[in-house]
Amino acid sequence: MNRILIVDDDKDLSFIISEMLESYGYSVTCAQSCEKAFELLSSEKFSLILLDINLPDGTGFEVCSELRRVSTVPVIFASARTSEDDRINGFDTGGDDYLPKPYSMKELLSRVKALIRRAYGFTEQEKIVQFGKVTVNISSRSVTRDGVPLSLSLREFDLLAYLCEHKNTAIPKEKLISEVWGAFSEVETSTLTVHIRWLREKLEENPASPEYIKTVYKVGYILEVKE
Repeated sequence: MNRILIVDDDKDLSFIISEMLESYGYSVTCAQSCEKAFELLSSEKFSLILLDINLPDGTGFEVCSELRRVSTVPVIFASARTSEDDRINGFDTGGDDYLPKPYSMKELLSRVKALIRRAYGFTEQEKIVQFGKVTVNISSRSVTRDGVPLSLSLREFDLLAYLCEHKNTAIPKEKLISEVWGAFSEVETSTLTVHIRWLREKLEENPASPEYIKTVYKVGYILEVKE
């Protein structure tokens, strides 16, 4: 069962979120301060953290920054602070997503599911996917070609991982954008096209005539892997 830690001093909101998430099968623990969050994080393991910024004894930025020294657990900042500087600070300190308050429970659930799927969506038997000279290690978020490590951006890897998870299946462009960039993303299809081109340049022998990451006319893309 995926365990979620909510760090927010609003007890009523935390209760509402907990009730909703638990109804979808998640286990939820709440903390109302930085001190309590650090206490829980030092003794328990969580699948995802929902983190407010304004806390009685510090900020969520401080919590996330310290957490990133020892953990890669997904973090969603959820805050009424919505300035560009706050959003940038949230990502710079290691946050994976930023959700402005007030938000709907439906949107929160969608983002939680997306982050957990990207971080833990593969079974133990599926964490390594190979095609041609390329090896994708989902567990370590690493990719090699001919045994040589490749440098992929966070979004490139997320896109490749999703294609691996759904290998040999044609995936619509809109679905890829929703799953990789987020259900409420305003990313254009041209951005997806550019990321596909970058992946081909790094993974294919001949990017202009790809053998693995192929375009499906009027649909989207498919990663063809021989079983």
